[in-house]
Amino acid sequence: MEAIILSAQQYKELINRLDVLNKKLEEKQKSPDDTFLDNQEFLQLMNISKRTAQTWRDEGIVSFSQIGSKIYYRMSDVQKLLDKNQKKAFKTNRRDYTVNI
Repeated sequence: MEAIILSAQQYKELINRLDVLNKKLEEKQKSPDDTFLDNQEFLQLMNISKRTAQTWRDEGIVSFSQIGSKIYYRMSDVQKLLDKNQKKAFKTNRRDYTVNI
């Protein structure tokens, strides 16, 4: 095994570079709410057709951004759409038994 000797200055520069790389990696690992889906990813995620996505946009059901002909959806907006349309279970499978003695 070879030993590599660094001066104090070289060591500090190396540490600073590692810190910069670490910050860049942390920025790339944004929360899912900050993630954007393009139209194709949205269609696959929701398992819907292009026409359905167009209808949802036209009717204001889902928020989106458009740059030129490219459509993007914020993941937090998709989550809001699903949360807003969530239905509670109609019936639970739990049975309450009372014992009469």
